[in-house]
Amino acid sequence: MTASLVLAVALLSACGKKSEEKAAQADAVANAAGFVPPAVTSRVDFSTAMDQRFRSLDRNGDDRIDAPELPRQNSRLMGLDRNKDGVISQIEWSEGTMRRFDQMDLNHDGTVTSEEESEWRAARDAGRAPPAQPTTPVLGDTLSNQGTRAQ
Repeated sequence: MTASLVLAVALLSACGKKSEEKAAQADAVANAAGFVPPAVTSRVDFSTAMDQRFRSLDRNGDDRIDAPELPRQNSRLMGLDRNKDGVISQIEWSEGTMRRFDQMDLNHDGTVTSEEESEWRAARDAGRAPPAQPTTPVLGDTLSNQGTRAQ
């Protein structure tokens, strides 16, 4: 009985090692090929992440980010300061970051893929507007009002 148990444990541990080795090999091949898995971020997830970022920058908890709380001097974040009072309010932060999300959402489907973000960044860095990618309406999609008409 004990011998069977030892054998079973040895076989299971060998299977685990083989799985780990296969996973490591797959990762090595993907990394060598420069593969980056695609990412998709929804508007809600982005908003939540940006709210958490605001809270982490607002070290004194006054719902405002001022110069000492910025990650570095002359930060691009000050572009969110619409009224130019030297402070980024919670409203300015929220509106500005969501405007950025909407700019990155090239096909306006409420999500930003890694490809959309890369294209948006490349266009921004080149000083041009990224091309908008229209979405095709989905039959029965109540938000698009396409194809839902009674006949």
